[in-house]
Amino acid sequence: MLKHLVRVRAIAKTAISSSFPKPKNKISCHSIPLTFAISSSPMAATDESLRKSLAEKHAAVEAQGNAVRALKAAKAAKPEIDAAIEALNALKLEKSSIEHSLLGGSDSREAFRQSVVNTLERRLFYIPSFKIYRGVAGLFDYGPPGCSVKSNVLSFWRQHFVLEENMLEVDCPCVTPEIVLKASGHVDKFTDLMVKDEKTGTCYRADHLLKDFCNDKLQRDLALSSDKVAELKHVLAMLDDFSAEELGAKIKDYGIVSPETKNSLSDPYPFNLMFQTSIGPSGFSPGFMRPETAQGIFVNFKDLYYYNGNKLPFAAAQIGQAFRNEISPRQGLLRVREFTLAEIEHFVDPLDKSHPKYPEVADLEFLMFPREEQMSGQSAKRIPLRDAVSKGIVNNETLGYFIGRVYLFLTRLGIDKDRLRFRQHLANEMAHYAADCWDAEIECSYGWIECVGIADRSAYDLRAHSDKSGVPLVAHEKFAEPKEVEKLVITPVKKELGLAFKGNQRMVVEALEAMAEKEALDMKAALESKGEVEFQVCTLGKNVTIKKSMLTIQKEIKKEHQRVFTPSVIEPSFGIGRIIYCLFEHTFYTRPSKAGDEQLNVFRFPSLVAPIKCTVFPLVQNQKYEEVAKLISKSLTAVGISHKIDTTGTSIGKRYARTDELGVPFAITVDSTSSVTIRERDSKDQVRVDVDKAASVVREVTEGQRTWEDVWSTFPHHSSTSADE
Repeated sequence: MLKHLVRVRAIAKTAISSSFPKPKNKISCHSIPLTFAISSSPMAATDESLRKSLAEKHAAVEAQGNAVRALKAAKAAKPEIDAAIEALNALKLEKSSIEHSLLGGSDSREAFRQSVVNTLERRLFYIPSFKIYRGVAGLFDYGPPGCSVKSNVLSFWRQHFVLEENMLEVDCPCVTPEIVLKASGHVDKFTDLMVKDEKTGTCYRADHLLKDFCNDKLQRDLALSSDKVAELKHVLAMLDDFSAEELGAKIKDYGIVSPETKNSLSDPYPFNLMFQTSIGPSGFSPGFMRPETAQGIFVNFKDLYYYNGNKLPFAAAQIGQAFRNEISPRQGLLRVREFTLAEIEHFVDPLDKSHPKYPEVADLEFLMFPREEQMSGQSAKRIPLRDAVSKGIVNNETLGYFIGRVYLFLTRLGIDKDRLRFRQHLANEMAHYAADCWDAEIECSYGWIECVGIADRSAYDLRAHSDKSGVPLVAHEKFAEPKEVEKLVITPVKKELGLAFKGNQRMVVEALEAMAEKEALDMKAALESKGEVEFQVCTLGKNVTIKKSMLTIQKEIKKEHQRVFTPSVIEPSFGIGRIIYCLFEHTFYTRPSKAGDEQLNVFRFPSLVAPIKCTVFPLVQNQKYEEVAKLISKSLTAVGISHKIDTTGTSIGKRYARTDELGVPFAITVDSTSSVTIRERDSKDQVRVDVDKAASVVREVTEGQRTWEDVWSTFPHHSSTSADE
């Protein structure tokens, strides 16, 4: 579950320099350059050096200006004054160049993003929901190509994880009773700090306002001193640690006001992000729209464990909608109020977190960002997964295995491996019960975005639901031979407790029997020295007095035939909408038309996720060609290849451009009744294939049975001068 319980926000980051994807092979690409920012990257040093150079250049301009004024006041010779003015102008030009370098990254990033979003909305990949009613922030509709991309991503997710690992897939309700989310901690802790415009009542996330202020200053205020830059970066790094009071103090110190009205803001206060509802007409059964899918798996653990033959390890998976009432949704698909999660709960013996398939991914090497590198101001670096696990950077083999599988999943979808990193949670981000947590972060025009969380959550969730429900969610390990073990035995004297606590006896007994060993031994020592002790009973909400006569606490040697334990959980949690948006950006580029008078948009989707695998074009409006096109269409349908026929009289070049903009990888052009051409989107290369072979060739290459390079080397090449691209 992405940021379970306390809404841990990703540590704010300021620029990493990068370019947007340049297509490989024969693609003629004029993509818009982009600069990001992140404090832990080498570019942070570049930014600081630029600011230092700017300060020096500013001082030089002032000094040279003073020199020019002094020469004029002294009525120096004209050539001498002209030379001084020329030197001043040269310094101003250098200063302007440095300013442009500092400001240029933000502008190009926004220009690229706007180009991508405009294309996505125009081609109906997604649009704001309820558009004719001016929409609702944080809600989006997927159009036909967007639905296809999403469906393909989820289909591959099932294949890559559920089928590969023999996972147990479940589908649980979106409406969740309050008691379930009370046990998980969401009712009390699933909050963000909010501020209000004191006049209009408009709400904002407090940390977002502070983050935006700091980032805007760092990107646009060229006069910042090095001390001020360091201060703002420190504030960004500490956002997760700020209390409501500290966050409010920073907002006041920096004079941050309402973005729209410039009115003053209220003090920050917590806002629970769950959508509340009631189950049934009486209103007596409160519930919430689930903020994640994972709780449905946890509460079904007992039945799933039985279904799996009472064996560990096993994994359960669920794909479904989740709901979070975001205070101020923004960044398109990245922060929304309803979204799709795909979550895995891998249950494992806490004493054995090895994984039999770990060697299959151990030799992978990719960008990792351990907490030590983050704390020391270094950047992410390529680390072999085997080294990360063996050195204890990654806590255990099973966690490492899923990190490797997530890397393979994302890169096979089309995510650029050079803009994908795995960042370890810092101490201030980790829940107290977690053994280790990593985020798969993808770099896009908004910076580094957390798209997958991979966490070893220990046994917290199952224990929480066991305690609340009274149903033991445990596993068993049977011993081949009985084992003698020393166990602490707590034996309440129910007669004494009944006399003392009457109707509350059961709750006191349960609380005593649930004591941890250390707590029980401390109680035993206190009872032996004092005769009585104060004991907190959580279910009663108060302390009670326990006397020595009310229980016995002693260690005994017992024979056991099995070990009973609460399994640990390794949890990969995927934000599908975030992954898809980053995929859109990573696969988008532009290239010039054949005439060179315009830039054409292209999505370089792998066949795996492309919304349509193939288009079929009769070269011209001709009945014979159209009959051949229909025959090929029927063959494509028979082999399960999604496609589209375009029989319009539009020029073939414009039809190619339209489908390139949808990311369709292949186009079949019917220009005779016996053979056709197949065009590959990115290289624009074409081969000639017999009509009866066209569908099978496209199927083989889209399903990965053969590569385009193999097709190119097998069939005759075709070149066309009529394709006006």
